[in-house]
Amino acid sequence: MPRSKNKVAAHARRKAYRKLAKGYFGRRKNVHTVTKNAVEKALGYAYVGRKDKKGIYRGIWIQRINAAVRQHGISYSAFINKLHKSGIELNRKSLADLAMNQPEAFKAIIDKVKG
Repeated sequence: MPRSKNKVAAHARRKAYRKLAKGYFGRRKNVHTVTKNAVEKALGYAYVGRKDKKGIYRGIWIQRINAAVRQHGISYSAFINKLHKSGIELNRKSLADLAMNQPEAFKAIIDKVKG
């Protein structure tokens, strides 16, 4: 009985890894075992990076809100506390957007929270 080989599937698998390793330097793009390790490591970093990005954006929104409320003589923490107590349910993303693009609407929110 002849020996069976898996050339087509193995080639396709290696080709998929090489496609993901496009732009890598040296053996990282040529040698299959090195390529496989490099790509799997990179995919792990990409997964973690997608999770980290959410926290980074939240920090940016908080900085923008803080800068906007300090112009009106109130701190960020006091503003968020009074915002929750007054029953206004706006998230930080929309508050930061209002603070940057519609300062008069943001000032109306601050006045409602203060008063």
